[in-house]
Amino acid sequence: MLNGVGFVIILACVFGSFLMSGGKMEIILHALPHEMMAIAGAAIGAFVVSNPFGVVKQAGGGLLRSFKGGRWKDQDYRDLLTLLFGLLVTFKKGGATAIEPHLDTPEESRLFNRFPRLLKDHHLIEFICDYLRMMTVNFEDPHQLAEAMENDIEAHHHHELAPQHALQAMADGLPAIGIVAAVLGVIKTMGSIDKPVEVLGAMIGGALVGTFLGVLLAYCLVGPLASKLLQVIEADGKPFVIAKTAIVAHAQGMPTQVAIEIARRATPSEHAPTFQQLETALDEAKNDLNAQPA
Repeated sequence: MLNGVGFVIILACVFGSFLMSGGKMEIILHALPHEMMAIAGAAIGAFVVSNPFGVVKQAGGGLLRSFKGGRWKDQDYRDLLTLLFGLLVTFKKGGATAIEPHLDTPEESRLFNRFPRLLKDHHLIEFICDYLRMMTVNFEDPHQLAEAMENDIEAHHHHELAPQHALQAMADGLPAIGIVAAVLGVIKTMGSIDKPVEVLGAMIGGALVGTFLGVLLAYCLVGPLASKLLQVIEADGKPFVIAKTAIVAHAQGMPTQVAIEIARRATPSEHAPTFQQLETALDEAKNDLNAQPA
């Protein structure tokens, strides 16, 4: 929704100012189809040539993500902290024997099933289960654990950023592609140098539409979408940092509730539950743990 509002403002202000200054839309509209064909076709072709097939496929989903925004909401962060609390309490009380059934089949675990939205994020669930499982085989050095988790997060983040980098490269190249289209228009104009001045003026104006479109698409469409996608990817990567913070704090021997509180402070401020909200959620989790067998 917000993206659409931004694009309406861009188009209204750019073309509105052009019309208010006495510009003629006929020239732009006449040149638009073939100039757009040259620019968009060249940009898409270059995008396909310069990226592996997997990145090309991810780019389509990336554009959709940039419109939809981050998928993590306030309740999701609260649920993640509650899930981590339940897992760490179970691990602390019952050790490997108690926690391993939950880690082996999270889709069948009562701890995970309380949070179906979290279960849909397979990468995050695998990340949590893998590192808790590593702790069950005495991989408990907090420094080694933190380093391993950080490397894993960095590798996942690098993979997620591939389509964003590709879109940003496209945005960087669009002004030059616009110049290519403009030069073709100038070549066409020079081939009609014997035409009247009025005709030549319209042809030169049409050629300059190529430069205009290249810059407009770069800085007002593709570039902003690539920037928005970067923000979305950064936001969607925060849960991994929260999980790492809680697990490492647990490995350092901190009380479980303290470890979760430290993780809460790693939550983005606009989504972080208050201390009281988290305490209420954890009390409910404690009651659930006490009411059912591990």
